[in-house]
Amino acid sequence: MTSLVKDTFAKWTEDLDTRQSMVSIFTHIRDIPYSLSLRMPNPKTSPELILMAGKGSCGPKHYLLAEMFRKLNLNVVYATIAFSWNDPDLHYSSDLRKLAARLPIAHHLACRVQIGCRWVLVDATWDPPLAKGGFPINDHWDGYSEMKWAVKPLKSPAPWAFCGELENMPCRSESETTHPFDSEKNHWDVEDQARYYDEKVSVCTPDEVMQKARFYRKFEEWLVEIRQQKSVL
Repeated sequence: MTSLVKDTFAKWTEDLDTRQSMVSIFTHIRDIPYSLSLRMPNPKTSPELILMAGKGSCGPKHYLLAEMFRKLNLNVVYATIAFSWNDPDLHYSSDLRKLAARLPIAHHLACRVQIGCRWVLVDATWDPPLAKGGFPINDHWDGYSEMKWAVKPLKSPAPWAFCGELENMPCRSESETTHPFDSEKNHWDVEDQARYYDEKVSVCTPDEVMQKARFYRKFEEWLVEIRQQKSVL
């Protein structure tokens, strides 16, 4: 943990108990404006870089969240899921919708945190102003409840194979073994998660890489427009 991350952690958790600190850390990271404009390819330096830049995407946000939650002596795993940018609930323009429809499957990162005997999803991706664009915002977290995913997870044909008897693995109860979000992959360390993500991204064709770059530029412009909109009272 760098000095900037340590100082920020101290500021966000000063005079708070563990549960209050969790809520404070989540809220501050969620409120960092989501942005795809900055590349932060090294997950180990991303926590500092996102604080310096004041904006970032789901990867840097959750690398920072995991580092700070672990400072609270919490068990955290990285949760990666497949999704499509062509979400019908987002208020895309017709041009942006066309670009989104041609994109390959993407991968989203959040965290699962062990709270008591449960592994709770914590997803700090979208900042509140983006609600005006149809983005699902996780508001008013109590430091205990399961959150909603920032994106719609794609289903996998293979069922989840959760641990039960394996030590230190994030587990689900029997009632959750048919959970529809079965494309989720959990990783204890950042290197393993980064390798998994790189493997998924590396299968993109040159044409798909160009399509993604074009979409990201237009998507970023749209986010700026959303934040400039006045809230309707």
